[in-house]
Amino acid sequence: MRRRTCFLVGGAAAAVTALGAGALTYGGGGGEDEGGRGDLPSATVAITRADLAQSKTADGKLDFAQRRAVKSAVAGTVTVAARKGATVTRGQALYELDDKPVTLLYGPVPAFREMKVGARGSDVLELERNLVALGYGRGLYVDPRFDKATEAAVKQWQKSLNRTPTGRVGQGHVVFQPEQITVVRADATLADQVGPDTAVLTIASTRPVVRAELDQSDVSLVAKGTRVEVTLAGGTTRRGRVTGTVQPEGSDGKDAASDGITVEVTLDGGASGLSGKDTTATASVKFVSESRKDVLTVPVEAVVALRGADGGYGLQVVEGTGSRMVRVETGMTADGRIEVSGSQIKEGLKVGVATE
Repeated sequence: MRRRTCFLVGGAAAAVTALGAGALTYGGGGGEDEGGRGDLPSATVAITRADLAQSKTADGKLDFAQRRAVKSAVAGTVTVAARKGATVTRGQALYELDDKPVTLLYGPVPAFREMKVGARGSDVLELERNLVALGYGRGLYVDPRFDKATEAAVKQWQKSLNRTPTGRVGQGHVVFQPEQITVVRADATLADQVGPDTAVLTIASTRPVVRAELDQSDVSLVAKGTRVEVTLAGGTTRRGRVTGTVQPEGSDGKDAASDGITVEVTLDGGASGLSGKDTTATASVKFVSESRKDVLTVPVEAVVALRGADGGYGLQVVEGTGSRMVRVETGMTADGRIEVSGSQIKEGLKVGVATE
C-alpha cells in the first residue's frame, strides 16, 4: 500500500512518495519515464493551463501624490482660509492674508524676494510667463528681466486681484508650484496669525495615488515598477505600479514607525473614472511580485520527490488501469499550484494527487 505525504523542499510545497514494504520505488535511471506500471492513486487531478502570480494583498487608501506644506513668507492674519479638497489652478487664490489673495502661479522656482523694475532672474522669467498665460502680457517680451513693460503688466494683473497696482510683486504675494494642485488640508484657519515658516495649508498633486502599509519582510514588493491591482470600495479594479515609498503622514521623520513600510502606488490612467467618493475611501491593493502566463500547472500535492542519485520531481500519470511516474521540471508556485513542464506532459493529462 503506497502512502503520499507533503513536505516543503527548497521553499516550495512538493509531494513525496513514502514507500511501505514491497512497494514500487520511484528513482533510478534518470530518464523521462521513471518507473513502470504502478497502482492507481486514490485521487487524481487534471493538468491545467493557468496564469500564476505571487502576490500579497494589503489595505490601502486613495490619496494624492507629492504632499507638501505651503508656508507663509510674511507675517499676517488669515482672512480667508484654504478650502480642503479644492483644486487650485494658475491665477487663483490659495488663501487670503490681511484681506489680500495669495495667488498660485506655475513654475519650479519659489518666490524668494520682491520682484520689481531692475530685478533679473529665473523667478522673473516664470512670472512673465504666467502674466502672458493669464492674458496680462500683451506686447510683453518674456525674458529674465523685470522692465517697465513687466511693471505695466503686473499693474493690470494687480487691479484684477483687488491689490494696490504698485507694479511690484511683493514677497508672500504669490506661490509658485509646478502645476495645478489639490488642497489636502487647511493648517491655518480663519483669524489665525501666521508668520514666516508657518504652514498655512498642505497641498498635493492632482494625480491620484494609493498608499498602503506593508511589513518590513515584504521589502521585495516595494521596488519601483512592481505591478499592483487596486480594488476600490465600489468593486472597481484598477491597475497600477509602485512609484516609491513615502514617510507616513504625521511623522516628522524621527518617530516614524519601524515595523512597516508605506508604499505609494500610481494608478494607470490617472484620475479618469474616479469619483469624489473614491478618493476618500479605502482600497484593497494586490502586489504582484512575479507572474507566469499560460503555463501548465498542478496542485503542489501532485508533485512527487524522486528517490535516487538524480533526485528531482515527478508526476504519477494515470493511464487506463495503471500509472507511471514521469519526471518533470518545476517552476513558480502560487496559490497552492505549481508550474510543471516536460516532454511527456500536456494539458488534460490525469495525475495522482496526495490526500489526507
